[in-house]
Amino acid sequence: MADHPRARKLSERIQVIVAQMLDTRIKDPRLGFVTVTDVRVTGDLQHADVFYTVLGDDEARAGSAAALESAKGLIRSEVGKQTGIRLTPTLEFHLDAVPDTAAHLEAALQEAARRDAEVAALAASARYAGDADPYRKPAEDESEGEQVDEDPAAG
Repeated sequence: MADHPRARKLSERIQVIVAQMLDTRIKDPRLGFVTVTDVRVTGDLQHADVFYTVLGDDEARAGSAAALESAKGLIRSEVGKQTGIRLTPTLEFHLDAVPDTAAHLEAALQEAARRDAEVAALAASARYAGDADPYRKPAEDESEGEQVDEDPAAG
């Protein structure tokens, strides 16, 4: 959607009108539990893309898509009546991919958490390959009680 204030206001109004129509006036038995998630109107106010989600399986999505396509004319005429603009925008319904994307991201996050737990479990039982402290320390000479550097190059 373009950043035109009029297009933004019209898209918000169309979203409300379509949601009310689906709730009260459209009585198609194929129509499932549909939620209008977004409406995007072109800058010239001639075309509106209506994004929706459907609660249910693929059969409910297909039935709802067919019901919305058959009710498109009735919904468009109601949008024209309630908005009062000279040219009513054409409506195009699109199934919103946000829930599928969210489910995919949720699965990826769960997999990452599982792998993190595995790494944490391995780290908890890990031991050093050599000494716990690999850095050289000055050794004490037992006869004089002085510290002598073990580094032969310091000599």
